[in-house]
Amino acid sequence: MNPVPAHTLPAVTGLILAGGLGRRMGGVDKGLQALDARPMVAHVIERLAPQVAELLINANRHPAQYAAFGYRVVPDALEGYAGPLAGLERGLAEASHPLVVTAPCDSPFLPLDLVARLRGALIDRAADLAVAVARGRQQPVFCLCDRRLHAGLRAYLAEGGRRIDRWYAGLRVAEVDFDDQPDAFDNINTPDELSDAQRLRAPGGS
Repeated sequence: MNPVPAHTLPAVTGLILAGGLGRRMGGVDKGLQALDARPMVAHVIERLAPQVAELLINANRHPAQYAAFGYRVVPDALEGYAGPLAGLERGLAEASHPLVVTAPCDSPFLPLDLVARLRGALIDRAADLAVAVARGRQQPVFCLCDRRLHAGLRAYLAEGGRRIDRWYAGLRVAEVDFDDQPDAFDNINTPDELSDAQRLRAPGGS
């Protein structure tokens, strides 16, 4: 099969998921915690923004601080911090482009070819959604999906659904192997993990 010419590929909206409560981080806003003297979300923006035509940030706290990065902030429509699917629902509703890719605010090492590989798999396999796989496991908050899934996701959430795996079960899902760079999906959930990441990135860190 010949590859689809790059100029004909559908454009992608990027969505950074920063809407959680950060319970394991002590209740602080994880995306705004410093790594290398910059908020973690700044690292995610730096790596994801060049891969997409538009970038949105899903955040339910500190909207002004997130907006200061220069991108539109979209809070959940559902109350009660309903999880990443609530953020994805807003992204699908607000995106300007036919495809939406997600990445969490606490994964500052995400792949620089994330979108290209997910989009290629989505198109080649005629899937509804493409998801990264590393170390033999799906990385469900690193996904690319068609905006046409919005109505179904909204209905799933309205019925009380919150689990990503159950929502995925009703979709045509293309898994994309990223075992060539599994560390890119490491996330930082706790103060100790943040300290470890900072130590490893320091000169001479090991």
